Amino acid sequence: MFALRGVAVSLSVFVVIYGVMSLLVSFTWERIQSRVKHQRMCRVADVLYAIRMLPLATGIIITTVFVVPSFLMLEPRAIDEPLGRVPLILGLCGAIALTLGAVNVAFAIRRALRTISQWMSGAQSVQSFARLPVLTISPAAPRMTAIGILRPRILVSGSTEFLLEERELQTALNHEIAHVRRYDNLKKLMLRLVAFPGMRPLEDAWLNATEMAADDAAVSNAGEALDLAAALIKLSYLAPEEQPAELAMSLLRNPASTINDRVKRLIHWSKEPDTEQKPTFWYALGAGAAVVATLAATYGYLLVQVHSATEWLVR
Repeated sequence: MFALRGVAVSLSVFVVIYGVMSLLVSFTWERIQSRVKHQRMCRVADVLYAIRMLPLATGIIITTVFVVPSFLMLEPRAIDEPLGRVPLILGLCGAIALTLGAVNVAFAIRRALRTISQWMSGAQSVQSFARLPVLTISPAAPRMTAIGILRPRILVSGSTEFLLEERELQTALNHEIAHVRRYDNLKKLMLRLVAFPGMRPLEDAWLNATEMAADDAAVSNAGEALDLAAALIKLSYLAPEEQPAELAMSLLRNPASTINDRVKRLIHWSKEPDTEQKPTFWYALGAGAAVVATLAATYGYLLVQVHSATEWLVR
């Protein structure tokens, strides 16, 4: 009974924190985005993704760092008290949420592998200056996409090779390489783990920001920016592209309106100064050290307070 009560209490706290934080994020993310939208696009994408994963991270950290230790250290093992309906129901909801997340990830991987297998039927390796394997595929869609997590590769359709000039093709490849370097396929897959109603606009905003961040990483001067813009324009005239698999980031995955925004950004490209990276890092490091020191000094007191709160929940 002690172990069952501990699991129920831990899952109850997790699901409450996860639900409250998810609601908070769904109502506040647009305000946060408006505050960072003038920063570099890679930073905007990182902030949006951090916000999206914040409910899961907060729930896991509080549960594992405070709830579980407080229960193991302060809960009497000899007392055989009944488990109330509230922790039982909340614990069941937490277990269901975690299970559904894991099932979503499993099905997403299965669908992705099936789609990628169809894409790669008859694929041929091509010589390229890219540092990743580049394969030519026979299907017209996707036109160009980075697939995989552990063994990333870039797929290029025959129609893409035919339409794009060498410089345009190279900048498009650089765009996909940027996705690989930022582990965007893994990030995209993790969104399946944290599915929550009302989060789709935030996820779409992150996908749009990460595409623009990859555009920025792919070009280093105005000429390359125009080459990538030309590649986007040319490929957008082909047949509509199917939604890519969860383990793939496609060059033209976004709606036409977003592609237009990307083209406008590239046409008016200007090199953004690389500022505030080191100060931001040191500020974050200092803040993290301060948080750790505060927790170390008050950890025992916090465990007692958390245990009191979970006792109230059990009753």
